[in-house]
Amino acid sequence: MLRTHRRAARLTLEQLAEVSGVSARTLSDMERGRSRGPQQRTVTALADALALEGDVRAQLIELAREGRLRDHWTRPTGLCELPRSVDDFTGHAAELVWVSELVYAESAPGVGVVGLITGSAGLGKTTFAVRAAHSVRPSFPDGVFFLDLFGMSPRPPAAADALKLLLRALGAADQEIPGDTRGRGSLYRSLLRDRRVLVVLDNAASEEQVRPLLPGGGAGRALITTRRLLAGLEGVRRLVLGPLPLPESTQLLTGIVGERSMSDGEPALTRLAELCGGLPLALRIIGNRLVSRPGWGAGELAARLANEERRLDQFKAGDLKIANAFGMSYEQLADSARRMFRRLAVVPGQDFDAALAAVAGGVPVEDAWEALDDLVDLGLLYDSGVGRYRFHDLVRLFARGRLHEEEPPAEREALTGRVTAWLLRMATLAGRWFEPGYGRPDRPDPDLAVLTSPEEAEGWLRVNVDNWLGAMQAAAGSGRHLLALDCAESMHWFSDLWAHSPHWHEVFTLGAEAAGALGDLARQATQLNYLAWVHSVPPGDLEAVLRYTSEALELATRAGATAQIAWAHEYTASALRLLGRFDEAVAASSRSAEMFRTIGDIDSSVQCRAHIANCRLDEGRHTEALEQYLALLALLEDSESGMTPSVVTLSRPFALIRIGHCLERLGRRTEAIATLGEGIDALDTLKVSDFRQAGALEALAALLAGEGRTDESRRAYAWAAQVFEAIGDTGASDRCHALAAATP
Repeated sequence: MLRTHRRAARLTLEQLAEVSGVSARTLSDMERGRSRGPQQRTVTALADALALEGDVRAQLIELAREGRLRDHWTRPTGLCELPRSVDDFTGHAAELVWVSELVYAESAPGVGVVGLITGSAGLGKTTFAVRAAHSVRPSFPDGVFFLDLFGMSPRPPAAADALKLLLRALGAADQEIPGDTRGRGSLYRSLLRDRRVLVVLDNAASEEQVRPLLPGGGAGRALITTRRLLAGLEGVRRLVLGPLPLPESTQLLTGIVGERSMSDGEPALTRLAELCGGLPLALRIIGNRLVSRPGWGAGELAARLANEERRLDQFKAGDLKIANAFGMSYEQLADSARRMFRRLAVVPGQDFDAALAAVAGGVPVEDAWEALDDLVDLGLLYDSGVGRYRFHDLVRLFARGRLHEEEPPAEREALTGRVTAWLLRMATLAGRWFEPGYGRPDRPDPDLAVLTSPEEAEGWLRVNVDNWLGAMQAAAGSGRHLLALDCAESMHWFSDLWAHSPHWHEVFTLGAEAAGALGDLARQATQLNYLAWVHSVPPGDLEAVLRYTSEALELATRAGATAQIAWAHEYTASALRLLGRFDEAVAASSRSAEMFRTIGDIDSSVQCRAHIANCRLDEGRHTEALEQYLALLALLEDSESGMTPSVVTLSRPFALIRIGHCLERLGRRTEAIATLGEGIDALDTLKVSDFRQAGALEALAALLAGEGRTDESRRAYAWAAQVFEAIGDTGASDRCHALAAATP
């Protein structure tokens, strides 16, 4: 329009410049579109020089005003500039893809595309978001903006203040920004609707703070990072950032230390990375410490970190200190949640449920749920999704530090005692579900969790094994020997259902030590006999079995404990059989059977008779063994035998399996297949999965293959391989896999 009016006035650029007082360069920029919004005084001077009046004059002035407005919105302001990324960023490849998919993601009309990244302190959420924003920056030609919302500060900025800063970054002049939150939010959403803009909202405090900052649809995108879950936000895409796997942790640490990684060596750096628990902040601190102190070695620093009592103190480098990151989350908690957090540090295992948390916190379970929710919301606890919670290792150390600083020694001691006693009483209650004569208690302690079935008792024992075993260790260390001994004793029958657990050696060792401390020779002999059983489970240590039974026999004889004398002989017989000393084994088992018969223990006497049959089977006397097993099976199936029903239920499948082995070796394949299958199914019903079931499955698979039942054979081999693998016998597992593959 300016060019049109100039030419109509028959003026050159130089002539118009002379008349108006506006430079020829400025006029040229205006006519070529480089300057679309000149100042009003400039346009007025030009209108006067061109003698424009009325609507023509008003139109020129209005076009300049609109140009100024457009320039105002789009000119770079330097506000909310995206921070620099780090050159050693490592890992999170899948998560970066997730962010890139937000660029082209579609949503319902009026619903903006928003990515929400959550995670606990030290996980590098900001670093990740910055790297992701830089990687997608070419897809946002209208700008990428970054705003720290200071979510962990005592008074985070209000949404209105954040909106004002974002609007200014988007080009709005202060006088054009509405004074209220609603008006600012409306203007903000209108600007994002038509622009390819990415807004990174870092460290969000709450839904209330961040909700007005979300786009309302259109081309704009938002990426939020926060320690809180912000569960109240609707229509957002969620990404939970977790710790780095060990290989990526080692790679990050190697990248931070640079050239010196060659001298430190991979094993030392891997150990350091392991101690950092996958937290990028921890890795950054440790890497920076190594870089800033060339005289230090990675192995030396790893040795310092190995000391749990001082480990957290090592995670500081300049203004970086990991305890500060955890502390900001801790300060956000209510007093009740803080108390729960620090007291949970005394829980001995890796994870726990609300019932145990309630004991530690000294609160009803309903209050424990509420505090646990707060801790999960701030990333101070991980929630497994099945009602169990756990600390990150470094967060646990921070909680322990808070406990020591904020609670007096007497209260800490009482707390540890309360948690220890509760765990051991719970474990003893659960273990006795499997003892003949116990089962469901008539009047359970009201402060213990309710267990209504053997399945619940078994589930509790398996899931909480690190907790109740840790409690046994604590009880032994504090002189609470009777609690530890009762717990160990209650595990005898349950241990047979979980024969390959690696915990039994320590359980029964602690039990034997507790009985010794109490001066109870009979119960000490009992625990030593249990240790003999532990070492008889394949792959076994037969010399250890004989060592423990010898000690148990000596103590039981001194105490006059006939039952334990008999068991010492029986466990000795088991070792002798496996050593191929069959006559000695039969003699020892016969002696045990007679002792048990004398004291009226038919259950144990039958087990000794079964062992004599085992000796005959291993000896190759298959017909004699079969006759003895069939006699035992008849006794087990005789309701008038006087045997304990629960013992019968557990013993019958093993009798069937042994009968199946005899039939197999006597060439009676069809009967062997049927009998082995019946025994295996019975064990499966009882959820017993050990070396005896695996051996039976392998034998069954071979028989099925010999009968041409190849599909069934392959399935049996695969099942056997699975059981062998579960109990740690990888050689047998590989063998069964190979046999399954070779079955035509």
